[in-house]
Amino acid sequence: MQAVVSQTNFSALKLHGRGKVRDIYELQDDLLLIVATDRLSAFDVVLPTPIPDKGRVLTQLSVFWFNYLNDIVKNHLIASKHFPTILERFDSEIRGRAMLVRRTEPIPIECVVRGYLSGSGWKEYQKSGSVCGIHLPAGLLESDRLPEPVFTPSTKATSGHDENIAFDEVVSRIGGPLAERLREVSLKLYRLAAEHASARGIIVADTKFEFGLLNGELVWIDEALTPDSSRFWPADKYLPGQAQPSFDKQYVRDYLEQIGWNKQPPAPALPPEVVIGTQQKYREAYQRITGHALD
Repeated sequence: MQAVVSQTNFSALKLHGRGKVRDIYELQDDLLLIVATDRLSAFDVVLPTPIPDKGRVLTQLSVFWFNYLNDIVKNHLIASKHFPTILERFDSEIRGRAMLVRRTEPIPIECVVRGYLSGSGWKEYQKSGSVCGIHLPAGLLESDRLPEPVFTPSTKATSGHDENIAFDEVVSRIGGPLAERLREVSLKLYRLAAEHASARGIIVADTKFEFGLLNGELVWIDEALTPDSSRFWPADKYLPGQAQPSFDKQYVRDYLEQIGWNKQPPAPALPPEVVIGTQQKYREAYQRITGHALD
């Protein structure tokens, strides 16, 4: 059985930063080690209860997608199994949950692609009939499939919530050619991934991509089409006009809403049944998409 890893502390390595889920270390000037822990955040707050296997699912599913879609755009992945000897002492903590990657200059835009109307996109549509400045047909229901996938970028906030922005705002921030390239690549990645997942009974309702620049070339970074960065819905239970069951934090969100948590830190601990339910959903998503079990 794999150990649960809530946080890493590799004193022999320089800590580059900690996110809500990932710990990042510097190996050389041009290399980073990204370790996906079993931490889980909900409503932008890290919960005190880790989810077993979560970090391994995030890493190994990202590796699958980086390899599967490698022909579309380069990515930052160098290795996920065979690491430099300096990391051997940390093997039990990084096995299956770490990626050695190239360091890039991150582009400060969250590249969100939506194929279905849900989440903040649904809320915005109810108010304005559009999402990120893109006018949509009238009369759409929650979770409806869109006529075509749409590129709906957002800011990449260092704290607080990301905010949806129009494409023209992306152009003003990073320039037209790079903005056009982000949109083109994001839509292509989404379409191919959604087609692959659909054949395996999963709807990719939306997903978020991040990119960086390395020697002026666009590079796909961070994570790739995971339950943390995407909405995965079971196709056999899809029913427009309502929220959908999903392969992600739904057990957790439902529980936190049910107990009336005010969504401010500190977050409450999760009961065993919620932990197990969430773990099973992450593992099922991985197995369906890759065709084999996590272990």
